[in-house]
Amino acid sequence: MRTFLFICIASMLLSCGSKNQTVRISTEIGDITIEVYSDKAPITSANFLAYVDSGKYDNKSCFYRTVRMDNPVKIEVIQGGFYEDSLIEKYQFPVIKHETTKETGVLHKDGTISMARGPVGTASSEFFICIGDQPELDFDGKRNPDGQGFAAFGKVIKGMEIVYEIQKQKDENQYLVKPIKILSVKRTY
Repeated sequence: MRTFLFICIASMLLSCGSKNQTVRISTEIGDITIEVYSDKAPITSANFLAYVDSGKYDNKSCFYRTVRMDNPVKIEVIQGGFYEDSLIEKYQFPVIKHETTKETGVLHKDGTISMARGPVGTASSEFFICIGDQPELDFDGKRNPDGQGFAAFGKVIKGMEIVYEIQKQKDENQYLVKPIKILSVKRTY
């Protein structure tokens, strides 16, 4: 409950016009730097930054999934987070309210970072990065039958070559044979 309260308070503070943050995701194959749009997607940004500030992603998470254009709904992303159910249960914060792209205006363009989810309102720790423009992930897109899309909250500003390298790794049914370890996720301000 205290964690959820922290996310709510952080979300309110971030929505009061504070400066966007930058975050470096250090992986075993290189770094990815992201601008987090606290001004446009305050709830989702506050949630992601809570994981960053708590150190929960450090040495416990990885990039473990790659979705390529060989799916019925054509999208390309890499997905990261805790991957294993035991880690999700141990480190995951409560789920957050869904901020649609219709509300935020943050669309799923090349390099956009967004929260993964099942049904609406189930996003928490798992995130993905778009490779190319992905309108099917936006509000009214076809990726989810509910049409609500995913909650985009930032963009890669450095390190897309690392994203592409992760996406090229060998997979079986969209899951990387050898997940790419995330060593740390830290604010760079």
